[in-house]
Amino acid sequence: MSTATPGLSEPDATTQDTAPPQDAPKEDAPSPPHFILYKEGTEYAQALRQLSLWTHHVLLPVYGREVTSTSPWCSSWWKHPEAVAQLHGLWLAWGELTGPGSAMNGPGTWHRDHLAPVMNSLRDPSGPFAGCKPGAHRAKEIPTVDAADPFGPPPARA
Repeated sequence: MSTATPGLSEPDATTQDTAPPQDAPKEDAPSPPHFILYKEGTEYAQALRQLSLWTHHVLLPVYGREVTSTSPWCSSWWKHPEAVAQLHGLWLAWGELTGPGSAMNGPGTWHRDHLAPVMNSLRDPSGPFAGCKPGAHRAKEIPTVDAADPFGPPPARA
């Protein structure tokens, strides 16, 4: 018994157009990177918003422990580039290891290999939130370097 609609025939190899669709991705074009540090402008802002929603509605309610001097947290964590980078990596791993189609041991792997190292790093007394207090963000100074590109070509002489 055929399930085809009367009057419409199934396409076969002799009647199909062999040209690829115009909007088909090119095989040699790499996909854009997912990691937030590669994003700029509105793309960065959208990624940061998604990250903040996950952080505020999943990560912190479940895994956020009490803030102490030996385990700091900054209530303005998004102002710390290191925290954004680490939390974004944690979020990407969350999606990969706990989402639809992930292995049954994915959540355990996420806890062991991703959650614990990231939270230990962020909450370390000398980590990115050192000096921050609840409700009081303290910006960190970037370490200085002697030259921005020490192995690049010498500066042009005037």
